[in-house]
Amino acid sequence: MKFSILGPVEASVDGADIPLDGTKQRTTLAALLLARGHMVTDDRLSTLLWGWEPPATMSAQIYTYISRLRKRLGPGIRLERRGPGYWLDIGPAGFDWAEFERLAGIGTRSLSGGRFEQAARDLREALSLWSAPALSNTTDFLGEIELPRLEEAYMAALESRIEADLAMGSHAALIAELTPLVARHPLRERLRAQLMTALYRSERQAEALAVYRAGRRTLREELGIDPGQALRTVHDSILTGDLDGPAAGAAVLSASSHSWNGLVPAMLPSDTTDFHGREKQLAEVTALLRPHAAHPHRAVITGMSGIGKSALAVHAAQLSREHFPDGQLYVDLRDAQGRAKDPYEVLGWFLHALGTPEGDLPASLDERSQLYRSRLAGRRVLVVLDNTEDDRQTRPLLPGGQLCRTIITGRSPLSGLEGIRLVHLGLPDPDEATGLLARLVGAERVAAEPEAAARLVELCDRLPLALRIAATRLTANPRWRLSRLVARLAPEEHRLSELRLGGHDLRASLHLGHAALDAESRRAFRELARGCAAGLSAREAAEVLGVCEERAEWVLEALADARLIEVSGVCTDERLHYRFLPLVRLFAQEQPASEPAAS
Repeated sequence: MKFSILGPVEASVDGADIPLDGTKQRTTLAALLLARGHMVTDDRLSTLLWGWEPPATMSAQIYTYISRLRKRLGPGIRLERRGPGYWLDIGPAGFDWAEFERLAGIGTRSLSGGRFEQAARDLREALSLWSAPALSNTTDFLGEIELPRLEEAYMAALESRIEADLAMGSHAALIAELTPLVARHPLRERLRAQLMTALYRSERQAEALAVYRAGRRTLREELGIDPGQALRTVHDSILTGDLDGPAAGAAVLSASSHSWNGLVPAMLPSDTTDFHGREKQLAEVTALLRPHAAHPHRAVITGMSGIGKSALAVHAAQLSREHFPDGQLYVDLRDAQGRAKDPYEVLGWFLHALGTPEGDLPASLDERSQLYRSRLAGRRVLVVLDNTEDDRQTRPLLPGGQLCRTIITGRSPLSGLEGIRLVHLGLPDPDEATGLLARLVGAERVAAEPEAAARLVELCDRLPLALRIAATRLTANPRWRLSRLVARLAPEEHRLSELRLGGHDLRASLHLGHAALDAESRRAFRELARGCAAGLSAREAAEVLGVCEERAEWVLEALADARLIEVSGVCTDERLHYRFLPLVRLFAQEQPASEPAAS
């Protein structure tokens, strides 16, 4: 059996199409396929099918779509009810999006390794899986949420394939392909750099420079910004005649194999313009980054998912850039699917940025780490390691010496690392949370409905990610009163689904910590949320779980380490007392009693 979403949503067996009943049923199938083995809640299906105005018969209609899908797909495909939603396991069946990701990943790694012919072949095969606009026969609501990431993946693979072709000398043939692509995507700087490179190598230098000027004008008019450093480097290389050679130029904007041409790495993400509060923690981190700060020189910012660790790290790093004239290195150590990135690969990116040619990269992790520390010796460089998984992932990426500084963020406190200052982020107080809301939606809207604003902050548990999602929805709907969103958040069964917009999803953020638990801790997390009050002790947990108090205490500590519960005090027997945040409790209660095996 084969499933397709990179065009019309279809299912087939041995080349024969399986009949599907219209847009809504195809939307349901596509949503389950894109979940890749994770449960899709009724609320999410409702949003993808009908937007924010579902019919009164929503549950019955979803049940009908699922029931018909089971019959059409047959017994070889598992489609089951799991908690408040549905779960699909396609087993060994083919799925064009999964095959695209596999081939694109192989091609990108070949490009990074300088195997241009292999890269072009794999990337071309990946791109051939797209037959039309993806999800073309599904609802607009599904497209609004899912299409951007699919189309971005397509464009990234296309740009990498073009880069491989440029490296093999196909510049003349690529001009005809790149010219309309740049016209359709005028803000994609990597495409523009590739067109400039192709024109320059075809002895059309004036036209290449004209493409740059047009791009600079477009960026200023539409976004109010100048071209990025990498695109400016291509422009400067054209002026100086340094864009020759089979692999030069096009690789400048590659995420994995570009030549930095002596640039000082400046890899920090853009600073948020609405950072608010956290004065004590911000002062603590920035103090560690000063040139003559006493040891330790490594700050570990820790706290639960959505608490604002990354925002604090980036804000502190941007405020301290002037202290690091030799560069700033940054990496998000979690990929788009929430998986931990390999430090071996990350060290390759960092060493490229520090001037190491592709052919000189060591073959082992230890050698790369040693070369990395040697490159940084005597330099003032800031290293930001965002969303770390554990000590083993982090340790090879730590610089040595006294001049570098490091900011690390993660749910785990990484207590096994030496020479760190732990900066714990808890929930902001009510005034600070209300101030963040006012900063995000405007002080006038908050002042006009102070009681609704206070209730909104309470329903979001004062959690910065939840507040940002709520504020984004209010900003996108300027006619909404705060009280309208409060009414939508009030029912517990809808609250987590309401706190999702585009790429921001509180449920998905909490899932990262939950997925890292072992099976026993996941079971305990679910049962404690269903069987205990908001606060719980080891004795109460032992009664619910049917284990001894010592074992219950061990489980509670594991959940606290994963930042899924928090310490709220000390019991009379000097054991710690814990509590669930309401939103985390709701997340725990919706977890299924049995889970699909990890893929």
